[in-house]
Amino acid sequence: MNDSLMVSQLSEVERAEFYRKTYMHVAVAILAFGAVEYLLLQMVPLETILSLMTGKYIWLAVIGVFWMVSMLATKLSFSVSRSTQYLGLGLFVLIEAVIFLPMLGIASLYAPQIITQAALVTAFMFAGLTATVFFTNKDFSFLRNIIVIGGFVALGVIVVGAIFGFNLGLWFSLAMVGLASASILYETYNIKNVYTKGQYVGAALQMFSSIMLLFWYILRIFLSRRD
Repeated sequence: MNDSLMVSQLSEVERAEFYRKTYMHVAVAILAFGAVEYLLLQMVPLETILSLMTGKYIWLAVIGVFWMVSMLATKLSFSVSRSTQYLGLGLFVLIEAVIFLPMLGIASLYAPQIITQAALVTAFMFAGLTATVFFTNKDFSFLRNIIVIGGFVALGVIVVGAIFGFNLGLWFSLAMVGLASASILYETYNIKNVYTKGQYVGAALQMFSSIMLLFWYILRIFLSRRD
């Protein structure tokens, strides 16, 4: 019965335990992502990775599969069954590793130091955004509509760009960094106030998703500066 209480209704000890479990699962998801990505880079031929970067229809198919699998993984992560929740989180980590494969493959081949730089910037931004929510009493729930609308607009631009073959450019990447930052603020607010005691796996998936979105576009910016 207590598992259905929102985090804001829990005692301080229970809230601290929920935060610990949530961010521990986020950390494990990031480590698992790194391990899976490493294995994929060792196993998948470079020609296949390059084809994902250059084939617009292949990339559109990958985006479509990513969207469907991420929706399924999110639904599973909020299931009543704990094992089903972990299945959802694991599935999402796997599909994230696949979607990152082309860009990380190119980066690791030509400028591996950029991956570390982008990861550090992402970590510092994530820490700052998280601290903003936890050390203030501001209500970030208003960001939901902005994130939903911005997400659909961004998806439309990405699809059109893939079909017609135009480069989305630096300004689009900067806008997406802003959208990912808003998503981290919103998800941190939910972790602090909205999720229920038993939803730490689903909360971790949502936060992991936002972090990876931020990392993706910071990495794109770093790679664009190298061109």
